[in-house]
Amino acid sequence: MARIVPDDWKNLAATGAAARERETLALLEEALPDAYTVYHGVHWTRLNQGFSVFGEADFVIVGPSGRLMIVEQKTGFLRETPKGLVKVYLQTERNVAIALARTVESMHRRFTAAFGAGTYFIEELLYCPDHIVKDAAIAGVNPARIVDATRKERLAAIIREALPADEPRLACAAKIHHFLADELALSPDASALVGQAGTLVTRLAGGLATWARRLEFTPFRLRVAGTAGSGKTQLAVQVMKDAVARGQQPLYVCFNRPLADHIARVAPPEAKVANYHQLCDWIARDAGRAPDFQSADIFDQLERLFADTPIEARWQFDVLIVDEGQDFQQPWVGALERLLRPGAAWWWLEDPLQNLYMRAPVDLPGWTTLNETTNYRSPRDILDYLRDVVGAEVPLAAGLASGSPFDGSDLSLSTYDEAHAAEGCIDATKRAITQALSLGFRKQDIAVLSFRGREGSVLTSLDQLGPHRLRSFTGKYDLFGNPEYREGDVLLESIYRFKGQSAPCVILTEVDFDTFDERSARKLFVGATRATMKLIVVASQRAARHLRMADGKD
Repeated sequence: MARIVPDDWKNLAATGAAARERETLALLEEALPDAYTVYHGVHWTRLNQGFSVFGEADFVIVGPSGRLMIVEQKTGFLRETPKGLVKVYLQTERNVAIALARTVESMHRRFTAAFGAGTYFIEELLYCPDHIVKDAAIAGVNPARIVDATRKERLAAIIREALPADEPRLACAAKIHHFLADELALSPDASALVGQAGTLVTRLAGGLATWARRLEFTPFRLRVAGTAGSGKTQLAVQVMKDAVARGQQPLYVCFNRPLADHIARVAPPEAKVANYHQLCDWIARDAGRAPDFQSADIFDQLERLFADTPIEARWQFDVLIVDEGQDFQQPWVGALERLLRPGAAWWWLEDPLQNLYMRAPVDLPGWTTLNETTNYRSPRDILDYLRDVVGAEVPLAAGLASGSPFDGSDLSLSTYDEAHAAEGCIDATKRAITQALSLGFRKQDIAVLSFRGREGSVLTSLDQLGPHRLRSFTGKYDLFGNPEYREGDVLLESIYRFKGQSAPCVILTEVDFDTFDERSARKLFVGATRATMKLIVVASQRAARHLRMADGKD
């Protein structure tokens, strides 16, 4: 029985092509003798459409002599073209032979640098268990080194023939094993994974956007209570696209201005997108009732102006989508209803767990309600943690289900002394950014989110943290009503303004409280579920005692 490195692959959940690679590992473990070692990358990856997002080779097999073979596995359908075999990934064609050649060339460079030229031997093999190669001459790979569907039962035998057990042992054989073990123990290439993680999670979370749009009833009034990462944003965007395709006019209204700005970038240009107070301003101004933005009660004033302004036909829509409905107030429902044309559809999207303002849920009598409790965005270990800690204060969180293909994100905690809160928090946040960069995240992949509101944060006035320039909202808007941001590389926001958005790596900082009550639990939930890959929490020592996380080295 061959040795498999890493050896805990059997305990890992896998989906898609990862499951196929696990099948291959099981086959190789059983069919190859003890003297063979199989190094693999399944340990770190959830694969998407047949290609690994980590590392360069699917498998590296080392024979008894130290001679090694790079095995590239391509599952599913391949296309045979005049330029060779190609695999299609998300509308992109990749030449299999070229990819394998690059992997072999890269391995040669590394081995030559480590051991010297001519001291080692590298073989190559293409394994395509679902495809029959019709014309091996144009495949671009040595036909003897192609194992297709007609020869897959001979995979282990072909490997043994290429890596014979009776040839002399290479002088560098032991070093080769050390080299490969070190190579495979490297931290995952986060920058390589970010795009694939986003694509995979988006596809998984698309289920809500698919089947919720198939519902039909009259009048169409659907309240979707969906947890973070369940696909509400995808649903909203698709509903707008559907409306535009039918020649209808959609309106999207949310609570947070940053979310409205984000949705406006991904929504069809024909859709009207605003947060609630933007919408109030537009309609009031259109009626010649300009609000006084210097007033201390400007938001109350905007709400009154909108409610009192007669609605003309040009401000009525065929489809109305309310997002962040948990933050809306009851009087706003009646004000918005006036914007509906006869027979219009009204969608209400909300997440009760993200009710940071502790507002009573609005009453929508006669509406149909759809509940979605599966989070596809947050890595499974983050959701497991939130179910345990947040669920103790907010029972709704305890019932959430994880649909993410990712696990083992390794939550991190860094603490500071609340007696010197400002200085300690700033230093700890600097170190958290450095930690994120050391893990392979790019600065544009990182979002620093303050647990406090923007006005109460010690970070708001800073242009940079150490060598890291911060991109943060200045609190001002330009002449076109667009928010103005300081120029920087690392985004700084509050959890209030970042609701509805996400980032690969989230640093949740300024986490401080005496008592872990329901409001603190909800804030932790919102901040933590913004992370799609990595969560680093920077908390005061007194708050850390309630978080039940292993303290970091800081």
